[in-house]
Amino acid sequence: MSWDCGLRYMFSVSPALQPGSTCVLRDKEELYRLEVIRRLAKDGCRLLQDHKGSERSSEPQSDEAVRVCLRERGNDVLVLQRISSATARGGGRVEARNGRYMVVSGTPEKILEHLLDDLTLDDDQGTTPTKESDILDDFLLTYPVFMSTGDLCQALLGHYCTKRYRGKEDRKEALERKRKVLHLVSQWMSLCRGFLREDEHVKLFTKTLYRYVLDDLYEHPFLEKDVRELQKLYQLHRRQAVDEYSPQRKGKALFHQLSLKENSLQSRGTQGETKAALCHVYVTMDSFLSMRAHAGMVAEELLQAVAERMEVPLEKLVLLAVTYNGGRHLLQPQDRVFSDSLRPVGRLHVCRKDLGEVLNPFTDNSELQQRTARMLSINTWDVAVALTDFDWTIFESIHEQELVYFTFSRHSSSSHTVALELLLQRCNEVQLWVMTEVLLCSALCKRVQLIKKFIKIAAHCKAQRNLNCFFAIIMGLNTAAVSRLGQTWEKIPGKFKRLFAELETITDPSLNHKAYRDSFKKMKAPKIPFPPLLLKDITFIHEGNKTFHDNMVNFEKLHMIADTLRLIRQCQKDHMVGNGITQKSSSEVRAYIDYLHIIDNQQTLFELSHGLEPRA
Repeated sequence: MSWDCGLRYMFSVSPALQPGSTCVLRDKEELYRLEVIRRLAKDGCRLLQDHKGSERSSEPQSDEAVRVCLRERGNDVLVLQRISSATARGGGRVEARNGRYMVVSGTPEKILEHLLDDLTLDDDQGTTPTKESDILDDFLLTYPVFMSTGDLCQALLGHYCTKRYRGKEDRKEALERKRKVLHLVSQWMSLCRGFLREDEHVKLFTKTLYRYVLDDLYEHPFLEKDVRELQKLYQLHRRQAVDEYSPQRKGKALFHQLSLKENSLQSRGTQGETKAALCHVYVTMDSFLSMRAHAGMVAEELLQAVAERMEVPLEKLVLLAVTYNGGRHLLQPQDRVFSDSLRPVGRLHVCRKDLGEVLNPFTDNSELQQRTARMLSINTWDVAVALTDFDWTIFESIHEQELVYFTFSRHSSSSHTVALELLLQRCNEVQLWVMTEVLLCSALCKRVQLIKKFIKIAAHCKAQRNLNCFFAIIMGLNTAAVSRLGQTWEKIPGKFKRLFAELETITDPSLNHKAYRDSFKKMKAPKIPFPPLLLKDITFIHEGNKTFHDNMVNFEKLHMIADTLRLIRQCQKDHMVGNGITQKSSSEVRAYIDYLHIIDNQQTLFELSHGLEPRA
């Protein structure tokens, strides 16, 4: 192993250090806190502290130039940057890391090794991180970019086990290494919040690690605290206390532990069946009901909900699933509507048993008038509350890593992006719903009232800090099929036109959506952002920066991505008691919002628009 150090200003010798060289360090703490310097010492470099400060005159003006590069077998494997002053991070956050080294780039293995080396454990509490926790957070949020979950599990097991077989390391150092690995695992599992606990690699990893920790308890009793932490994370309970274990009984007791953990994992799997989902049930060839459903919903339950919403007797309806290759499958009453990955079994259609055709609710003018009257009778604040409650149910279940999987491996990791895709889908549905309601209203005066109503709903959504539905409504009113209705917009009162223009400026994309970003930053959490813009930010970072430099991970890029991802976490937090985003809404309004009737065919929408106001 050879070292090339870009610390020309830190050392009094040439940056190319050879075994036996003499170099001068400015700060004593660097000898103890920087793992790479300790390795230099093991390779034969004598490290002398500079008491007189004679080398300080050559100190660089900026710490940005202070970097360390580690080479193995002639190849760069890790680049570190010294942070010795207050450093600004995303969101205006300023953090001090005196004498610390941040990862700039490196191989996945070396990055993980450095994070473990740099991790500091509190002697009193055992698992309390220092200021390096945000760098660890960056790694845990973005590791799917450069390594799989299985690879991370394997690397962590390697770091936990390798050190215990090295005779050169004393017992204390081996114990510290194991505790660091366990702390990192604890942080990882806490961050996941069940997001990856059904992953087969994670299941096997937790079994194996727990077994290793139990085996090490006799040699390292201090691991008892970490065992309790693992039990807390995985809901484990031991039949005997640790001091009752013996080599003869260990196997039987361990089997009991793992069996309990497997049962707890299975119970979490059954709880996952209660996850919310959106279901599209087509009632015509170009319109559908968007319905809130649960993962275990069966055909009979879905048909009952459709029958009530469409006011059609249940016994007259059947449910068909049209597969992507054009096949048709008649669903039996107890057939499940969703697959295990919360994807519908096909495009769902409701048909009449006698006619064998889809419903056509848009031919009866009286039904259309009744539909408009119902919408006009609902309180706008209640509608905004119901929309926000629906969106928040989805948003609070989104994990930050879903944005990573969506951007970097959308098609191969679809099971990891379910909640995010639901929120994006909901935004699109609300936009189509606004268009559908306006364009199905044939009376000019009522159409004017509907537009006024939607402008007020958008303003209420903004007041309730729901920018997802706010954008959807404004975009729905701005679509060509609605905005071209000149006669209708002329009748809108000036007060509502000014309000709409004010709201519209927030959606202005100029200057990288500056108006939206400024407005959203002023809102207190919890709040719901506009998801497409978050994805756009991550995509721009991804497209504008290489993921790898000379086969090393560009960790500076991952720092930027992690800062964007943390916005999700910040928006989901409720910093003040009683500051929740959800409120109570009437059951009638909730039932209406939970089952939106939408036309999703743009050609049909344009035909409706030209039917209301023909082209001159």
